[in-house]
Amino acid sequence: MENKENAEKVVKIVRDYKNESNKNLKFAMDFIKSDFDNTKETIIQLTKHLDKLENTYNVLLSEYKKRNETK
Repeated sequence: MENKENAEKVVKIVRDYKNESNKNLKFAMDFIKSDFDNTKETIIQLTKHLDKLENTYNVLLSEYKKRNETK
């Protein structure tokens, strides 16, 4: 729940950033940086997973085709 409240606070800060204190700007930047880093890491992990799935599928497909060509 705290993360949702922080996200809402960041949205408010971003909407009126010109009138926000340096403390609030720093809070928003830290929150955004953390979210960016987490999102980036998740994308990297999902990309690796997707590559492994594709490779595994291709190996199985190749074997399947070999078996069906001989019939």
